[in-house]
Amino acid sequence: MSAQPDDGSSRERILAAATRLFAERGYDATSTRAIGEAVGLNIATVAYHVGGKAELYRAVMRRAHLAQREVVVAALRELRACGPSAAETRAALLGFVDAYLTFCMNHPEVPALWMRRWLSEGADLTEIEAEFAGPLISEVAVSVREVLDRAGLGPGVDVEMLVFTIVWTAHSFGQAGVIDPTGRRLGPRDLAVLDRFRRHLHDLVTSVTGRGPGGGEQER
Repeated sequence: MSAQPDDGSSRERILAAATRLFAERGYDATSTRAIGEAVGLNIATVAYHVGGKAELYRAVMRRAHLAQREVVVAALRELRACGPSAAETRAALLGFVDAYLTFCMNHPEVPALWMRRWLSEGADLTEIEAEFAGPLISEVAVSVREVLDRAGLGPGVDVEMLVFTIVWTAHSFGQAGVIDPTGRRLGPRDLAVLDRFRRHLHDLVTSVTGRGPGGGEQER
């Protein structure tokens, strides 16, 4: 393996390999040596392009966050632009859910990276949540609350918990799928199962946001 920087694509290849390995194995079980071997480079060359393991992990999580944020911000823009009626707001909110679910299905490595962190992988790197996850969740919750209030929907809903519920379920379904009565694991590549999950998520969001302050259903 070369000990010298080879070309401009090295950093991208290192980040791609690191993303895959961190998603599959987690931060703690992935060494810089393993990442280098995956792209045919030694540790010195990896360090030249991306720094040490912690710096490489931050770069991977930053890329994952930016890809996620791009989709979320675009979907929030559509949500905030929806009409003020309850029906328009519900439809726009479900559109937001669909956009996020589609992102998770198209980029399974991103949910996998975050789920590894939920298992306390790289727990000492607490700035990942402070810099990336926390602000984005807050931005989504504020926007959802604003459009719900405008439409007179869900005055008693804990919007932040609703946002977390969407994230938890989308990430978990994308990674684990469901188990059928025979014990087979059916994942998101099974379009019938994916459609079933999407409808369930729609029903959940519609039901929660349709509740009045006392927990009852609001007028449709």
